[in-house]
Amino acid sequence: MVELSQIKDPSDIRSLSREECEDLADDIRTKIIQTVAKNGGHLSSNLGVVEITLALHRKLDTPRDKIVFDVGHQAYAHKLLTGRYDRFDTLRTYGGISGFPRRCESVYDCFEAGHASTAISAALGMARARDALGEDYHVVAVVGDGALTGGMCYEALNDCGNTKTRLIVILNDNEMSIAQNVGALSKHLSNLRASSGWNNTKKHVKTNLSRMPLLGEPLYRVIHTAKRMIKSAFVDEGFFSALGFRYLGPIDGNDLGAVEKILEQAKQFDEPVVIHCITKKGYGYNRAERMPEAFHGTPPFLVESGEVSTATRHTNGEIANKTLLSLAKEDKRISVITAAMPLGTCTDLFQEAFPKRFYDVGIAEEHAVTLCAGMASGGLRPFFFVYSTFLQRGYDQVLHDVCIQNLPVVFMLDRAGISNEDGQSHQGLYDFAYLRHIPNMTVLAPADGDELVQMIEAALAFNAPCSIRYPKNAVSLPEGYSVPGFQIGKWQTLRPGSQACLLSVGTMTAAALRVADALEAEGISLCVINASTVKPLDKACLNDVFAQNTPVFTLEEHVFMSGFGSAVLEYAAASQAGAQIVPIAVEDRFVQHGDHKHLLIDVHLDDASIAEKIKATLAGKEASHG
Repeated sequence: MVELSQIKDPSDIRSLSREECEDLADDIRTKIIQTVAKNGGHLSSNLGVVEITLALHRKLDTPRDKIVFDVGHQAYAHKLLTGRYDRFDTLRTYGGISGFPRRCESVYDCFEAGHASTAISAALGMARARDALGEDYHVVAVVGDGALTGGMCYEALNDCGNTKTRLIVILNDNEMSIAQNVGALSKHLSNLRASSGWNNTKKHVKTNLSRMPLLGEPLYRVIHTAKRMIKSAFVDEGFFSALGFRYLGPIDGNDLGAVEKILEQAKQFDEPVVIHCITKKGYGYNRAERMPEAFHGTPPFLVESGEVSTATRHTNGEIANKTLLSLAKEDKRISVITAAMPLGTCTDLFQEAFPKRFYDVGIAEEHAVTLCAGMASGGLRPFFFVYSTFLQRGYDQVLHDVCIQNLPVVFMLDRAGISNEDGQSHQGLYDFAYLRHIPNMTVLAPADGDELVQMIEAALAFNAPCSIRYPKNAVSLPEGYSVPGFQIGKWQTLRPGSQACLLSVGTMTAAALRVADALEAEGISLCVINASTVKPLDKACLNDVFAQNTPVFTLEEHVFMSGFGSAVLEYAAASQAGAQIVPIAVEDRFVQHGDHKHLLIDVHLDDASIAEKIKATLAGKEASHG
């Protein structure tokens, strides 16, 4: 019996027997469950795609043949089969391997994806590069049915089908019941459609009938129509066929033999093919099978009970939704929208209380934004809960459909700032940059949970577009500090000081207060101002700060370019202020995955790095005056 630890690359599994592969599939699931239980990660989707992954690496000549995983959170088995077993225990940890495909990790990771609905477009691009360079290899896109709610999939399918580019798309469908779709007749029809003999016969019949005068063409149309009617009665293939794809399936995607057989057949076609695989999300782990959404992206948990093994922290999503629940009882205009993330954004709380005022649009951020615009134009007050990284996908709609019309849509940006273990594709470090330059948009960032509540109340009363960005976990200010009454466009001085001023935003306000308290013991007096409105700037406050003629530090968990510090510098230049302004923010780089503490150190936003920056600046100023 082959051990999973012995698999160094896919060539090691191509000569295995079916029984050995089935045992290997069990070992892969065990390793995935154990690792995710320890580190957290995406469990349900990875357990469901094990047989598909095995079949792909057995029937394809990878890495010469290319596999593109949509989203990327279904690639754990792929990593285990491509030489990363020895490092798999480091999955999603600081300095360890990524939870998504990474080109720098392996030649088998041919494309990186952290957002959904991109695989078919990327795979089509690879296929066209292959054809343009006169090369010959297979390209396969592995797409979950959830990703098909994203518009990019349909754009790519339409383009590929129109040009008949050779491409294989595996539709990993974990929502449909196998019993409803995979019966004896359906399997028989699938085998007929996929077999080279059947397709050669079709070509032969068509050729001979076309040579018959008068009756040939009408007779072929009758036969072709009858065949399609029989297919359509048992298999839902019309949609893909209309887009120019050959449809194969549905098959049991957790049956290794079935997947290998149909994949071998699909490789024969010189045209785009969709293989429809029915899988069970969470397959092999009973608790994940029963609660697939709860184990989609999970923190560490106890394998035996499924219970989260670390204390769940109070989240800002929970605070926000409980606030809206209270407000919605009196204000019938409030509606909540999310894009396939009800648990991640805690909007399931609102859904349970007000199901008719809750809308989950699927992985369709562009649609969600314009939907909100339409709802706002009709008199509602929509709150769109979305991760900061995912709203990037709806930028055009934010600008064109919401802000140009100055509609009162509230964007609730969860996972803002450094987004820990999911890495560079999920870091919420760009929202100030892509929002603050848009006319009519107001940009807010609370220092703690109490200010978040006040911001939601203010945003509801505000008759214009507004965004509120916050990290996943609620932040508390140091003991003895609190934020006074919030007003849009007004900053608050939380701590007086004479030698320098710290203008802090969001999570950095707590850090600024800690640093100021610590430096006071070294004889350094710092003023801390909570700049909770990023746009519009509190210009009156800034004018007062500039008039002090002391260094001004801006602190933000965001990239520097086009961020809050950049906005302060822009205003200083426009007002010809002579103040020394020192932005402290994330440099021009992508931030990798890991725990928040280590990542803050990496980007020099930990307390010690901030303190050193302040001391070095003040020392330099004193030396220059000496």
